[in-house]
Amino acid sequence: MKDLSYPTPGALQRLNESTEEAEAREKRIADAVRTILTELGEDPDRHGLERTPVRYAKAMLDLTKGYQESLEEICNGAIFEENHDEMVIVKDIDIFSLCEHHLVPFYGKIHIGYIPRSRVIGLSKLARIAELYAKRLQVQERLTKQVAMGLCEILNPHGVAVVMEASHMCMEMRGVQKPGAKTVTSCMLGCFRDRQKTREEFLSLLK
Repeated sequence: MKDLSYPTPGALQRLNESTEEAEAREKRIADAVRTILTELGEDPDRHGLERTPVRYAKAMLDLTKGYQESLEEICNGAIFEENHDEMVIVKDIDIFSLCEHHLVPFYGKIHIGYIPRSRVIGLSKLARIAELYAKRLQVQERLTKQVAMGLCEILNPHGVAVVMEASHMCMEMRGVQKPGAKTVTSCMLGCFRDRQKTREEFLSLLK
């Protein structure tokens, strides 16, 4: 899935780094945050901020831990042969991610459906796949497509449908400042793209 921005050289380096290299990475991030605080006019050594650079570094590494995970690891042991060829849907999966343009959150719900060919996946793994891609710097359009393509890659189903609706803090807190605005994206693959009736059934079941 290189066309969807992963894996990059930096992501592969992070995936394979030692404990010492991980600690050095965290320190570099913390040092950079100290610089940012200083340039904002703050004193990074005052009581309320003295631990902020380290906290922020740990938080950012956790919020982007999807760079250190893979589909194969997440789905290992949870794919089953099953004679089922009807639609499977998991709705209202909560998603939190970071906008790569401003490094502020966007959040909402993602709905995933697929029609198995001969293999099904544990339902909780659908949420894990969504989280895998959400825990990277993202744009909503790419995140939606990555979830759909990832599921296609591991199951080879008749089709996959993904719809995501989210609020973006870069729109609500800054710039146009429009609280309550929602962005809806979708990705339809296989029979969901080719058959209008199948697509309409999926969308009706989301209501």
